[in-house]
Amino acid sequence: MKKIILMTLCALMFSFTSAKAIDKDSDNDWSDINILFLIWTAEDVEFFVPSINGAHDAAEDQGVSIYMEFGDSDTAKTNDILETAIANEVDGIAMTVWDDDAFDEIVCKAMEAGIPVVLHNIDDSQRGKGNCRMAYIGQFFIETGQTLAERMIAEHGLKAGDHVFTPVEFPEAVYAVQRHEGVNNGITAMGGTTELLGTGTDHSEALNIMTQYLLGHPETKAVIGLGSTPTSVAVKAVEEAGMDIPVGGYDITPEILDNIANGSLTATVDQQPYHQGYMAITMLAQNLKYGLLPADMNTGGSGLVDKTNVESAFKWAGITR
Repeated sequence: MKKIILMTLCALMFSFTSAKAIDKDSDNDWSDINILFLIWTAEDVEFFVPSINGAHDAAEDQGVSIYMEFGDSDTAKTNDILETAIANEVDGIAMTVWDDDAFDEIVCKAMEAGIPVVLHNIDDSQRGKGNCRMAYIGQFFIETGQTLAERMIAEHGLKAGDHVFTPVEFPEAVYAVQRHEGVNNGITAMGGTTELLGTGTDHSEALNIMTQYLLGHPETKAVIGLGSTPTSVAVKAVEEAGMDIPVGGYDITPEILDNIANGSLTATVDQQPYHQGYMAITMLAQNLKYGLLPADMNTGGSGLVDKTNVESAFKWAGITR
């Protein structure tokens, strides 16, 4: 009985102190806090829709203002956007370091100007040692690559001497290099080989590139897409090449989920972009409001979406998944 009473009192105290914190926060108008949420690709890349939703939800929850910019996968344009933001004395920046060298100077410039920077979606390959950023909200690519490779090996009996095709949008980008490293670690450990090939983000062009590769490499035993674009069209590329080989990959799109549901795609790594947008803005807002320090966050862990859990992903696809 005493234990129950103590637990009840603790719960009431927690509720009371939480309410006080919320009440104190709501006493302030934080809407003049303005945060740049910078997407590194073009505006029409569907992968980032949940991320953008998360950023807007976080801004509403925190009572701050955000504005969106798109870098179009162009380092010069991205740096220009950031220079303008710094000159305009933006309060915080949520951005992506998809090139290890292109943004080091500008991120340090922002931090030195007192503008906190939190990365989302892609980090410097050296993580905090390679960039002035405060924190990274996103996937740890090498670990997930190895998890996916091991799943494909176990489920499809890939063996020594087998060749795996690993297409990706931008082969030089940090995410591509590290995802390939993880997949390659898993495949080469069992004596297989992999090959990286760039596809870009246009689905029609990616489909053609991948189909032509498979026609020219009939020895290929599996396809593991390293991004949403190649994974979205991988099953169709295999079909157009007249092959019957397993497919796995990264990210969530309607095509990827449909292919998992019908059994033509084994599994995909879900990096949960909603969390990336939501937590990047939340951590920046709470740093600017309360002085709380942002911290790295691994979104999605090493979880895979497959036939056992695809229904949940279907339900929230394009919203939070």
